[in-house]
Amino acid sequence: MKIRPATRDDHASIWTILRPVIRAGETYTLPMDMDEMDAIRYWTSPDRHVFVAEDQHDLVGTYYIRANQLGGGSHVANCGYMTLKTAQGRGVARAMCEHSLIEARRQGFLAMQYNFVVSTNVRAVDLWQGMGFQKAGLLPLAFRRPAGDYVDAFVMFRHL
Repeated sequence: MKIRPATRDDHASIWTILRPVIRAGETYTLPMDMDEMDAIRYWTSPDRHVFVAEDQHDLVGTYYIRANQLGGGSHVANCGYMTLKTAQGRGVARAMCEHSLIEARRQGFLAMQYNFVVSTNVRAVDLWQGMGFQKAGLLPLAFRRPAGDYVDAFVMFRHL
């Protein structure tokens, strides 16, 4: 698997990855009806460095890295990751997380924080903990799932 900076030519493939995750509404606080233009604008906004994961020249994942906060919090990175549905379970998210930790250090960040990890996204929670992240906070009933029920979200953190 190769992970490289995304280019404008990757936008259609990135949308192919983002669309089913956004439409499912189970892991990101994005409108489920978000259109392609808004999703690409969100994912590739100027404050983010965007990467894609390639497997046999097919894009199977994408992530962004940015400063979590401005000013006094700008030494802490934040990332978002999405994997192509058909590539889940093949180590794509792990590879992107490993890459992002290296990239964050390269960019001078001292830590990484995930602001809103939905508690029912067990695969992600387990992966992030396996990568050295700790639950730094609990946001009780902070996420409304498409079925209408409310579940907790975690703030997860690790030093680099």
